[in-house]
Amino acid sequence: MSTTRRDFIKKTSLAAAGLTVGMGFPTIDAKKSILGANDRVRMGFIGVGNRGSQLLEAFLKVPDVKVTALCDLYKPYLYRQYEKVNTRFFLPKGRPVPKMNEQLDSNVARYEDYRKLLDDKDVDAVCIATPDHWHALQAINSVDAGKDIYLEKPVSMTVYEGRKIVEAVKRNNRVASVGYVRRCSALYNKIPEIIKSGKIGEVSMISSHYFSNMTPNGIGRMKPEQPPKDFNWDMWLGPKPYREYQYNIAPYMFRWWKDYSSQIANNGSHYIDVVHWLVGENAPVAITALGTNHIIKDDRDIPENMEITYEFASGKIFNFRVCETATAPGLKFGNIEIIGTKGCLYLGDAGYRLYPARPGQFQNWEKPFEAEEYDAPREDLALKHVTDFIDCVRSRKTPVSSIEQSYRSSSFALLANIALEVKQRIIWDPVAERITNCDKANDLLHYEYREPWTL
Repeated sequence: MSTTRRDFIKKTSLAAAGLTVGMGFPTIDAKKSILGANDRVRMGFIGVGNRGSQLLEAFLKVPDVKVTALCDLYKPYLYRQYEKVNTRFFLPKGRPVPKMNEQLDSNVARYEDYRKLLDDKDVDAVCIATPDHWHALQAINSVDAGKDIYLEKPVSMTVYEGRKIVEAVKRNNRVASVGYVRRCSALYNKIPEIIKSGKIGEVSMISSHYFSNMTPNGIGRMKPEQPPKDFNWDMWLGPKPYREYQYNIAPYMFRWWKDYSSQIANNGSHYIDVVHWLVGENAPVAITALGTNHIIKDDRDIPENMEITYEFASGKIFNFRVCETATAPGLKFGNIEIIGTKGCLYLGDAGYRLYPARPGQFQNWEKPFEAEEYDAPREDLALKHVTDFIDCVRSRKTPVSSIEQSYRSSSFALLANIALEVKQRIIWDPVAERITNCDKANDLLHYEYREPWTL
């Protein structure tokens, strides 16, 4: 990156306070023309359901952003009509439905097909917040259309798709950011220096987790039925095989179906991205995964509990746990544990804890440091992250969550799903991007799209 992280934190903090950033930088629109410093970046949004609405709200807070187009295949979401949302979409209890009370200009264009939004000359950049199985097509189509992209995580549904997105971004010289928001956090940006200082010694093991107690009934059990008349189910399926509609699949609960997402990719990859960044490991060389379903009584076809071990060429070991049957913290503090020879670092959104190691066998030991606890102020990470993207659209610099870094982070999760599927430890060549010990596993690096969709 051509700006330091200190500069980045300063700029995004100013933006969060409502001050303009990026002024003075030229930006290049889809026609390669230079826009003046006072011109707005015109944003289109593909997918304005739960996460898409959160991002829409964040972008509306950024100076010099004008929302010019929305796209969704569910009409109440597209036209921001909360009162017309099908009542089934509120069940089971706790299912999020966006409030849709943001203030938009009356002339915002509305599209049910994202390809028409990409033809809109009043759109400079797009935010893509659709289900995972749509990310590759929409991201590649967007940059091929000359649009910059803010893409929700994970980058893709398959490893192959992810690499193709990276290639398309580079081929079109587009700005691309992915929603790994912790990379812009002032808290998390403190940690690399702690690790580099040697305070906790040489890092040997890392642990992390995602917890959510969904017992006893999870996403429920439902039978196929007709979709709502204003919900385009065939379009929602896109490149995936056709199946009958169920209310516990779309628009929100796709995250518990392996054809459309997974919890290791959805929530887990946030913490994987942080570990990837902080310990400097771009890819594992071996992956083992276990998963079970025996407690929650629902229709999911991903594990309720999952244990993953990543092995790195450096010798470090990274263990990740997905547990949707309990809310026990799992670690002493936070969601990430980094174990060093002189101490341990515990990290979460609320702060960090540093604890010195205790003496072991055969050692003459002096306590390396005093325990340290740091409680961080709350940060609006979504606002900071989208501000960085807009600043980079204007300056043509690389976002803090670059497409290459984000592809690598997403691949951790996708490879874990492959190891779980083939029920064996897989050996990964991170240069050739192939699995070297299982042909069946390589077959899962991509899948055949349903016609007429092609990558």
